[in-house]
Amino acid sequence: MKNKKLKLFELERIDVNEFKQLNKRPIVLLLDNIRSAQNIGSFFRTADAFLIETIILTGICATPPNKEILKTALGSTESVSWSYKPDALSAVKNLKEKGWRIMSVEQASESIELHQFEPTIEEKYVFIFGNEVDGVQQAIIDESDSVIEIPQFGTKHSLNVSVSAGIVLWDVYQKMYLG
Repeated sequence: MKNKKLKLFELERIDVNEFKQLNKRPIVLLLDNIRSAQNIGSFFRTADAFLIETIILTGICATPPNKEILKTALGSTESVSWSYKPDALSAVKNLKEKGWRIMSVEQASESIELHQFEPTIEEKYVFIFGNEVDGVQQAIIDESDSVIEIPQFGTKHSLNVSVSAGIVLWDVYQKMYLG
């Protein structure tokens, strides 16, 4: 057999304590009023996979230990650092004052297509993902250093927000750490 599927024990998974000791990537995910707890759980799993520094949940976002988050997070709420802030805009302004680059992921008139975005290892990034219906608030887009858009070619021009996070983080991760 040339290509054998790996068993769980062959993946060399680390435990939560080992994960917490690892150096995290200087990337924050800020979730702006995400309404689906299952989407939030998916963000946690993606954050775990890419060693993201932290997730900031804002507004109407559910918080762990919500059972719908736990269903899709599969334990990553224990490994990934997170906090809750009632107001997304205040959280963004605070991070910006601390030197983080604010990047909204949204379809906007002056957005940068994801493949054209060139992150640098010297920068710290906050990637903001918005509500499933309304997207990222305009006030947050106004505070952003840039807006990134995932090019889409079908009829909907709409990806699930947690799927968008996976696409953006993979692209950024490979450009910063694997490229």
